[in-house]
Order: sequence, then C-alpha cells, then structure tokens
Amino acid sequence: MFEETIGKRSKRCINVVERGAVKKFAEAIGDPHPIYVDRDYGRASRYKNNIAPPTFPRIFDYGTIEGLRLPEAGLIHGSQDFEYNRPLIVGEEIVCFSKVENYYEKSGTSGTLGFLVIKNFGEDSGDNVIFTSTTVIIITEAVRKGLKT
Repeated sequence: MFEETIGKRSKRCINVVERGAVKKFAEAIGDPHPIYVDRDYGRASRYKNNIAPPTFPRIFDYGTIEGLRLPEAGLIHGSQDFEYNRPLIVGEEIVCFSKVENYYEKSGTSGTLGFLVIKNFGEDSGDNVIFTSTTVIIITEAVRKGLKT
C-alpha cells in the first residue's frame, strides 16, 4: 500500500531549539533537571549552555513527504527510537527532514496490519547529523480499507 513511498524524503526545514519551548517541554514531561532550564547550571556544564530533553525533536517540523497520504484518525503509534551524536543546544538551528525507510505488512487476528517506518533526521548547518529518530506507524485493516476507497 505504501511501498511506492519507500525512499522518498521531505524537503529540509529549519527549526530552532528555543529556550521557552525547552522549558515548557521539560515541564510537560515532568523532568525538572536544571540542565534544561537553569542558565547558570547550563553555563557550568560541559556543553556551556542548556540542552533539550532527548525526546524534544518530537515538536520539530520535518516537512511533508510528497505522495505520502496518511489518514487523520485510526493510526497506531507503534514505537519511536532516538539516537544522538550529541545533545541539542538551546539557541541553535537544526535542519530537519524525514524519509520513508520501509513499509511491510503482517497478518493479524483482525486482518492485515501495515507497518510504516519513517526516519527523521536533525543536522547542524554543516550537514552533520545530530540525531535521528525512527518511528513505526501501524495501519490497521479497517484504516487500510478506508484508504483504498
């Protein structure tokens, strides 16, 4: 169903690791660590600045992958993994984009399930990868049937 999207990428989008957004995100996830919000603590750290929580890239804009049409409802979030080469520093610009890595199907008790694997990338201005995240979206039989009509 989504095999034709494998390998397609979005256009690159610039995002900023904004101090206020980092603070709100840390509060929302209930992580009070001062490395995220306390300026003095950040300056004294090995990063010389505050950093963002590891799951912060969830709020970034990764652009739209042309030809990838997902329904607005009925999808299941299967998993999401993050890999970092270094932390995100408050104030820096991150260039982000997404790529469809894979699509496969498996038979289940309630029909065929589709598994869409999307990889997100975050790079610095020199095209050095800072992080990647891989998301698996599960598409149920009912949703798959609705997409065909």
